[in-house]
Amino acid sequence: MFTRGFSSFLQILGKPLVSFVMSLGYFSQFVAKSVYNCFVPPYYLKLFFAQFMSIGFYSLPVVGLTTLFAGMVIAIQTYSGISEYGAENVVASVVLISVTRELAPVLSALMVAGRIGSAMAAEIGTMRVTEQIDALVTLSANPFRYLIAPRVWAAVIVMPLLVLFGDVIGIFGGYLVGVYKLDFNPANYIINTMNNLTSVAIVMGVVKAAVFGFIIAIMGCYHGYRSKGGAQGVGEATTNSVVTSSILILIFNYLITEMFFSR
Repeated sequence: MFTRGFSSFLQILGKPLVSFVMSLGYFSQFVAKSVYNCFVPPYYLKLFFAQFMSIGFYSLPVVGLTTLFAGMVIAIQTYSGISEYGAENVVASVVLISVTRELAPVLSALMVAGRIGSAMAAEIGTMRVTEQIDALVTLSANPFRYLIAPRVWAAVIVMPLLVLFGDVIGIFGGYLVGVYKLDFNPANYIINTMNNLTSVAIVMGVVKAAVFGFIIAIMGCYHGYRSKGGAQGVGEATTNSVVTSSILILIFNYLITEMFFSR
């Protein structure tokens, strides 16, 4: 009786564990193939530039609005917390550090993951369930080289540019609140911002952006490539892409921050 119950317990415990290990293996193979094919010709530059425009140019409004209001909120919150301790000198530096190190990379990545990661999963998932990917293989076209490599390259290259754009807009949002709402001196605010600007903050934001871009592209392509079951499967792939990308972005945000500031 005990042996049968223990065996049943192991079966219940083992099935999810085996499923997880199999999924991890499939994902590792997918990432390895994707990275390998990013460096092997032929390179589909037309597809790359199409993805570059889709990820970069068309994401500028949402990234700009997100970082603008994030910078404005940080300025107000900082002032309300330290208004009696010479806030004019502190607000500019807090906005600068918060935007360049954390808010611009993370918020931009989350917005792009919701907008682009889901689109990648839906597009590739539709191609999978309609057997267009199988047709590519039949025509001797490598789907990793044709579909995934251009998206990965575009995301890795364009995300740092989006984050730099978000840095400028977010700092400008803090400037607007500081000067026009809190009555700070414009010249002093700009001087304090420039004095606290360091290469470490910019480099860390750019590194985070590149890693986040890789995560968004890989997760979107992976879930789309592995989707099955028609329209319902494509919908699940889209949802899973956004959720897993967002979680990994937050995890790697901590890991990269720890790497830069660990002693």
